[in-house]
Amino acid sequence: MKILVPVDGSPFTKRMLAYLAAHDEWLGEAHSYTLAYVAPAVPARAASVIDKELLKGYYAEEADKVFKPIRSFFAKQKIKADFVGKVGHAADVIVDLAAKGKYDLLMMGSHGHGVLGNLVLGSVTTKVISRSEVPVLIIR
Repeated sequence: MKILVPVDGSPFTKRMLAYLAAHDEWLGEAHSYTLAYVAPAVPARAASVIDKELLKGYYAEEADKVFKPIRSFFAKQKIKADFVGKVGHAADVIVDLAAKGKYDLLMMGSHGHGVLGNLVLGSVTTKVISRSEVPVLIIR
């Protein structure tokens, strides 16, 4: 099964990884994982005055901060994974990645906070569920 795992480095990401480690059916060579971190874009006006290489480096550093402990986790579990850093609105990028990458499953941790309409799940999770044609497994 080809699985896309959006991560943000939060405790909810850690909880989702703990779930993954605790369930043997998710481990092994039967599944391939792609971990995706989506950095919020620097506002266009600010980005227009920042050196492009500096901005690119900033986004790469942000992704590396999130990926470093996750790479370690996957190495300890002996699971191969790809790591993808993107920039934009998280829900939009995740749904787009899932569709274009022809993933079988999205596995997400949920913050479970937000405005009244998002009391049960986080706003990004709610948007992904409503827009994705790929099945979504929510870990809370």
